Amino acid sequence: MMGEQTNVQDALFYEFNLERHVPASHLLRSIDRFVDLSGLRAHLKPFYSELGRPSVDPELMIRMLLVGYCFGIRSERRLCEEVHLNLAYRWFCRLGLEGDVPDHSTFSKNRHGRFRDSGLLRELFETTVRRCIAERLVGGEGFAVDASLIRADAHRQNGVKAKEELDPSAKRAVAEYLAVLDDAAFGAATPVEPKFISPVDPAARWTASWGGPAVYAYCANYLIDVEHAVIVDVEPSTAVRQAEVTAAKRMIERSHDDHNLWPERLIADAGYGSAEMLAWLVHERGIEPHIPVFDKSERRDGTFERADFEYDRERDLYVCPGGRELRQRQRNFTNERPPPVDDIGMVRYRARKADCDACALKARCCPKAPARKILRSIHEGARDMARNIATTDAYVVSRRQRKKVEMLFAHLKRILRLDRLRLRGPNGAKDEFHLAAAAQNLRKLAKLIPMPEPMPV
Repeated sequence: MMGEQTNVQDALFYEFNLERHVPASHLLRSIDRFVDLSGLRAHLKPFYSELGRPSVDPELMIRMLLVGYCFGIRSERRLCEEVHLNLAYRWFCRLGLEGDVPDHSTFSKNRHGRFRDSGLLRELFETTVRRCIAERLVGGEGFAVDASLIRADAHRQNGVKAKEELDPSAKRAVAEYLAVLDDAAFGAATPVEPKFISPVDPAARWTASWGGPAVYAYCANYLIDVEHAVIVDVEPSTAVRQAEVTAAKRMIERSHDDHNLWPERLIADAGYGSAEMLAWLVHERGIEPHIPVFDKSERRDGTFERADFEYDRERDLYVCPGGRELRQRQRNFTNERPPPVDDIGMVRYRARKADCDACALKARCCPKAPARKILRSIHEGARDMARNIATTDAYVVSRRQRKKVEMLFAHLKRILRLDRLRLRGPNGAKDEFHLAAAAQNLRKLAKLIPMPEPMPV
């Protein structure tokens, strides 16, 4: 017989323990062990007035933001609804059953105000890094760096062609864009002007490098320790290669200054294989570059490439396939002169015209020029070191380990749903990337460090 619920009457008293209703296997239970907000109020104290009514607890807002970024809840309005209804979220946010959830507008006010002015979200991320180091999840021997495009909150069909058409008083993001025009990670990264500039988020770069239709986007730059794929540092930049290299340098320097981390090797793709970057790693930081060399000397017309010429390091000259010498200068000077270096750091080695005219290989060497010349970077020693490392077994291992940073970006976009920003401007991108990286590190801690066994009763 089919049953029917009748005489439903609310009880006068309930005995309800929220702690018992959150499963021991819930992700938030594991994450809660590593969320250290003990210094939060001291960090924010200078940004609050001593007068007036008490504000919403900043720890509550930070915990709610962590819930949102850990579970891919991008909308702050929806986040407030979920925290109001979900018992596990209430438990993590220390709200109990009757605690009031703040209004969604509170997040916007504090994000653009106290949290941003105080650098709180950066400090939150740094706290997760320090905890990972304390738990020995960071080996500090091998780092990997990469960048991934994150679409900005800007319509791809709306744009202006010059920054003079922007109104700096209209949007906060416009003022932030004008403030970073001289920043090497944004406006000063390249002299090439973008085809279009977004009127609502002009710092976002118009780009089609992701393989689809052109969009406005930022780059999320990650520096990770390859042992357990812990994010050691994160930096936003505009979506051009030069800005990504600048961001990588900043993250390496900051990880050393803040956490005393000095890796033995850096793993990256060919976008970081410029001569200047390799020289910076080798000579200034003492780091082995496990990076493919960015080299455009390859020829496709069948003539001899630079690799076909042998470099004599002792005499500082090249020897061509025909046995002739290419020198910086064909004359000998009594007083030694510095090498003729051009604006991009290249030294030219030239052959004698008479040698090339008499050579039987001229048609395969310089058929359209009177004599052959070879360009060599002043940082060629670092490039040669990277080429030699690329022939080792350790380099093969590094190529596999580089996939870990790509997996983190896949997790960022698919699981945490950060494939499009909600905040605008360089500061908005910075805030979102710091929160997302903090959430990924917390999830990593929860995954790798098991929950302690319950004490026997």
